[in-house]
Amino acid sequence: MGYIALGIVLAVALYAVLVYNGLVRYRNWIQESWAQIDVQLKRRHDLIPNLVETVKGYMKYEQETLAKIVEMRSRLIQGTPEERMEANQELGGALRHLFALAEAYPDLKANTTFLRLQEELTTTENKIAYARQLYNKTVAEYNIRREVFPANILASLFGFRRVEQLAIPEEEREALQVKLT
Repeated sequence: MGYIALGIVLAVALYAVLVYNGLVRYRNWIQESWAQIDVQLKRRHDLIPNLVETVKGYMKYEQETLAKIVEMRSRLIQGTPEERMEANQELGGALRHLFALAEAYPDLKANTTFLRLQEELTTTENKIAYARQLYNKTVAEYNIRREVFPANILASLFGFRRVEQLAIPEEEREALQVKLT
């Protein structure tokens, strides 16, 4: 009878260790996936001054747009992850506006530096989107693991808290409307 009780205690202890280690693993994967987003935000942050300098000479009448982009750029690397992702969304809108304005400047559209920077920013946007997907997937898996019974008991006992996913801003949920005239 003593061996059975010892076996049960060891099995429960082993289970507790496995759950704890799994939650630690996922918490670290969440940090790693945020770091990937952070790397891409920094890359975007570093590309913007070159873009602004390239565009300045061509777009003399769009200084307000350029000033707004520079202001938003500084918010990319400061604040909470949520604030930084919000700044990223706002900056994305401003850059789309800038690229739309560039259509009115044929010399700028033909500038190889501008085209290269536009391509690099587009590639960076794609990398940010992928990193967000990875982050949200990792967060979802972590939250599921910490909420299922009996792991939820150990998770609360050891202070593993729910992590929020990065959400899509409300304005991006609306479908893009294309009107052909």
